[in-house]
Formats: sequence, structure tokens, C-alpha cells
Amino acid sequence: MTVSVLVPSSLSREAEDKREATRKLGYVARAATIFRADRLIVYPDRDGETGRFDGGFVSTVLRYAATPPYLRNEAWGMRDELEYAGVLPPLRAMSQTGSESTGSGSSRQGIVTEVGPEGRVRVNCGLQHPISLNVPPKMAVDEGERVTVRISSRRPVRAKLVDEPLPGLSVERTDLQTALGREDAGVRIAASRFGEELTVGRLGTLAGRIEGDGMTVAFGAPERGLPAILGIEASAIEASSGQGDVIEPSSDRDDAADDGVEPTADPGFDLWLNTVPDQGSEVVRTEEALFATLAPLSLRE
Repeated sequence: MTVSVLVPSSLSREAEDKREATRKLGYVARAATIFRADRLIVYPDRDGETGRFDGGFVSTVLRYAATPPYLRNEAWGMRDELEYAGVLPPLRAMSQTGSESTGSGSSRQGIVTEVGPEGRVRVNCGLQHPISLNVPPKMAVDEGERVTVRISSRRPVRAKLVDEPLPGLSVERTDLQTALGREDAGVRIAASRFGEELTVGRLGTLAGRIEGDGMTVAFGAPERGLPAILGIEASAIEASSGQGDVIEPSSDRDDAADDGVEPTADPGFDLWLNTVPDQGSEVVRTEEALFATLAPLSLRE
């Protein structure tokens, strides 16, 4: 069960300067972290990009924000996109701080600083000094590579290198269709003011599905929502809302294509959902929409 959050490459399109754009992205990363998202995916919206803060800028800042503080200097160095990285709010992810980081079997990100002989490497994983670890069989690592370290004790230090995905939030760049097509995508939700309003009854229906299957939630950009990005008429979304329970995974989509039916611009959502019904502001910013959407969808039955 995984949670994926999808945001467009035009996410910072309305920012007046780099400082404001960086701060905005920091709140997006923080929302994804608070609600334990596994992946934060930047999908392309080149028509909505302003040029200054394109997808490269957005993904770089988000990747930096998701990097544990003890690795940032070594992993990133000096980059123009990170000029105002100091305004990013700390994520304080549970995999990096708090009780989970000191308990038996806790995992942390590390970076290989030196590859030595006899299958040993030195790894910086945020302890007082880099530590020497054995490389597991069939696992190859290079200098500068990020790795997963499982720490069972700090005093004395007991740790081992494990061949597992990096803990914490993963930031990727891919298109919407690919992200929604993952086997572990779960319930695929498009967050839009034109979708079906989230009610107590609707949330009860969703909670069980999400708890068992996970979810992928996509958001639009400031003054450029998902319908505009995808070229879908808002009226078509409104007309399809209120049709009952969540649409089951699309086993018949391929059949429709085989029958010569013209595919829609919808890349494969199960549900269009309005999580801020009767909004009091003309525009809900993307970072605000993340909190408003992920909070109720994280509730359990």
C-alpha cells in the first residue's frame, strides 16, 4: 500500500521571485511528509510553465527538501536553484528524527563517501563520523551513491547496509499516465473544484479502499487546475460526478481502445473529487489543497 502525490511542473508559476517559489515548494514537500506520502511526483505541464521556475527547478527544490539535512551539503553542493534553500521549512520526517530513528531496526539514508577493499565502504549517515560497513552480497555501490542503513544501536554504533529502497519521501519526474498506471497506484484521485464534493458518506466509501489499496492523488497548478492542464471541459467532469461509488480499476479501458472508441483526455483517474466544497476563496493554492485533501483521505475506518 503506497501513497503518491502528483503535482505539475508549473507549480510555482505565480511566484514573484525565487524565494517565494522555494518557500511554496517547501510547504508542498511538508504536506507530503506529514501525511506519509511515499512518492512526490512532478508531472509535465509545459504550457503552464513561466520559464523561470520550470520542472527542473521544481523537482530540484523538492528533492533537496526531501534529502535528510545531514546529507544536503554532500549530496547537492552549491546550485543556482537552491539559492534560497534556507527558507524551506524542516520536514522532520519520522524516518530521520524522533523515536523511530534511534530504535532497533530504524532505517536512515546514507551516502557512500569511500569504497574500500574487501567489500567494505564508508558511509555518512548522520552519525558523528562516517562509519565502515560491509556491503551485502550481490549489492554493488559506488562512491557518492545514496544507500539505506539500518541502525540498531548508537552507543556503541551497530549498523548495517541493507539492499532496500531509500527511506523517506521519494521525489520523481514522470508523466501522469505512467504514474497512474503503476501497479501500486491504488485509488486514483483527481483533486478539482469541479469534482464530486467530499462528504461524510463518500469518505466512508473511500476509507476502506484507500486503507487496503493506497492512493494516488493529483493536483493542478495555481489558476490552472487539472481540467485546464488535461484539456478537459469542466462541464464534462461535473456531469460525470455523483454517479455512485468509486469507479473500479479500468480493466475495460484497453477493450474500449480495441473497439475503436476515441480515448478521452482523462489519463486514468477513478474519481474526480472536490475536497474543499463551498470554498470561501476564489482560488485554493496547491499547497493548501494538499493539506485539505490529504488530511481527510488519511482517515481510517
